[in-house]
Amino acid sequence: LNLLDHNLKINYENKKLSINGNGNILFQNEKDLINYSISSKNKVYEFNSELKIKQNPLYLEILNFKNNQDIETKINLQGRHDLNKKTIIKIISLKEKNNEILAKNIIFNNKNEFVDLDYIKLDYYDVDNQKNSAKIYKKNKEYFIEGLVLNIDNLIEKLLKSDNSNNLNVSNKKYKLNINLNEVHLDKDHIIQDFFGNLSFNKQKLKKAKLSGSFSKNKKFKFTVTSSNSGKVTTLFLDKAEPIVKRYNFIKGFEGGALDFHSSETGEEIVSTIKIYDFKLMELPTLTKILTLASLQGIADILSGEGIRFDEFEMNFKTKDNLLTIDEIYAIGPAISILMDGYVEKNKLISLRGT
Repeated sequence: LNLLDHNLKINYENKKLSINGNGNILFQNEKDLINYSISSKNKVYEFNSELKIKQNPLYLEILNFKNNQDIETKINLQGRHDLNKKTIIKIISLKEKNNEILAKNIIFNNKNEFVDLDYIKLDYYDVDNQKNSAKIYKKNKEYFIEGLVLNIDNLIEKLLKSDNSNNLNVSNKKYKLNINLNEVHLDKDHIIQDFFGNLSFNKQKLKKAKLSGSFSKNKKFKFTVTSSNSGKVTTLFLDKAEPIVKRYNFIKGFEGGALDFHSSETGEEIVSTIKIYDFKLMELPTLTKILTLASLQGIADILSGEGIRFDEFEMNFKTKDNLLTIDEIYAIGPAISILMDGYVEKNKLISLRGT
């Protein structure tokens, strides 16, 4: 990090220090312009800065946003930091031509955990050239997210691959998030309309949820979580399974299908069932293709280029620590059927046997 050709004004009076400056800043390949003011008294720091970026890349991973390096991007940051207590981001904003991201009064504790916020505005095109237009705000101790459209393709990808999807890096407070969005994009081809409901969190874990929406008039999305003293039950139903299933690398060319998932968490063990109905796999391992030739329907499916069809897939399994025990994997279709069981040790061993 280099500060180049800066004009500085430093003042220290009555145990109060203030610094005002501006100049070039270099922490990538090209220079950016920054101006700032910092003051401190009694271990409390007030700060205000503006960074102008051009010809350098900027990627906000959590929002899936990348800047246009040919256009100037302005980032403004104002806040207050109280040593060993909390940090308040009074304003943080990003502006780039028609893109704007704005947040007000975001509070973090001394462990850098999220505590509270007043307002967030999202109005930008993301990396996938998808429009995002929504706002998040607090009212009567509850949080609300409302708007026209939100692309959560990147968020789903990270949640499915994350080992700590329950860890939200927030304080152990209780809070409720109410959702009402006209459109939610699961990917470029799958859109949920009238997406609404709520999520309730406690001690960084999702305790209650009720979300619903529709892909079309007859194609639905539903997600629920209920908690009690005996445990937690999670359900997920999608009339279109493709935007979720296709994200797993070992599944190739998945098309169609409805997905029905149910899990029950009691203590340290989670018992789950996943069912998928009426789907196709376009790409199959060579051995599977050879096996389907034993069926006239399998030959017809391969020659037609439509993939191998399955009427139903079901998997019953238990999860505890790093061990996933598969009681049964069952699949049936006109060309091929599967019946297996086994176990998976995370990052170590996969053991399956069956017919």
